Amino acid sequence: MFTGIVQQLGVVSANAGRVLKIRAKFGALPKGASVAVNGTCLTVVSRKGAELAFDVGPETHRLTNLGTLRKGDRVNLETPLKAADFVGGHWVSGHVDACDAVLDRGPLPDGFVRMRFRLPRKIAPLVAPKGSVAIDGTSLTVTKTGAGWFEVMLIPETLENTTLGGRAPGDRVNLEADLMARYVANILESRRRTRKR
Repeated sequence: MFTGIVQQLGVVSANAGRVLKIRAKFGALPKGASVAVNGTCLTVVSRKGAELAFDVGPETHRLTNLGTLRKGDRVNLETPLKAADFVGGHWVSGHVDACDAVLDRGPLPDGFVRMRFRLPRKIAPLVAPKGSVAIDGTSLTVTKTGAGWFEVMLIPETLENTTLGGRAPGDRVNLEADLMARYVANILESRRRTRKR
């Protein structure tokens, strides 16, 4: 479980086939540890100095932007939440729901930025104004929604310390809907199915 508060930006050192290698400044992070990489929960399979290696399976490649990463690309990194930790963002599972495009980006006063993203139909019911969404593992508040899109507003701190600062229209990002919204949607769907019987 994660919170969507990016702890650091790592740098891709290799991405060949099923193995993704990232240089990061984590302390004692053992083999077997979980790390959210652009919001995708991965397992450390080996460590050599500051370089962490992760196996990335076919399903993860299909559902996320990890397969498109190249050497030198920056990625958002977060280690799992501990039971006593402060939750500064929202509950994030690291299970990406969809990968879709940045549609638009525009400046706002005082260094803030508005970004619009395509909203895939399968998660549209789970994304609502003032609700939470994780974009490349970054916990954000939805400011607006429309037919096939949603918007967020990014503060200068987020722009400087996450990959979102460099995202442009056409770039693909990992999207994870709010965990609580998933459960509510599942309860409502279960009730609907029960009434049909």
